[in-house]
Amino acid sequence: MTKADIIEGVYEKVGFSKKESAEIVELVFDTLKETLERGDKIKISGFGNFQVRQKKARVGRNPQTGKEIEISARRVLTFRPSQVLKSALNGEAPPEDHAEIDAREEAAADAAEARGEDFDEEGMEDMEG
Repeated sequence: MTKADIIEGVYEKVGFSKKESAEIVELVFDTLKETLERGDKIKISGFGNFQVRQKKARVGRNPQTGKEIEISARRVLTFRPSQVLKSALNGEAPPEDHAEIDAREEAAADAAEARGEDFDEEGMEDMEG
């Protein structure tokens, strides 16, 4: 799907003109981009969370030569899908209280980040009960 496809969908489903639809879609993407550039999280209920994370510089290895190389520090964008989206992708009914599950998952991810660890969602399935 492209941005043009999204604009077309807004045009067809909402009834705005194509120009208005394009302006709305551009505004949404600009807002998302500006939010992420500031380093703020984006939480879209029933869809997922976008977050910019800081990666530290590290030593890597060139797979062709085996030579060690410095991989510079950088910011990366991560996306964590909500339980509702995961269920939809797997053809399952959404969790009954998806907001609570999403909140617990987000709290666990924040705690892992505070400890300097990557968040692994696999353990969250036990919490979904």
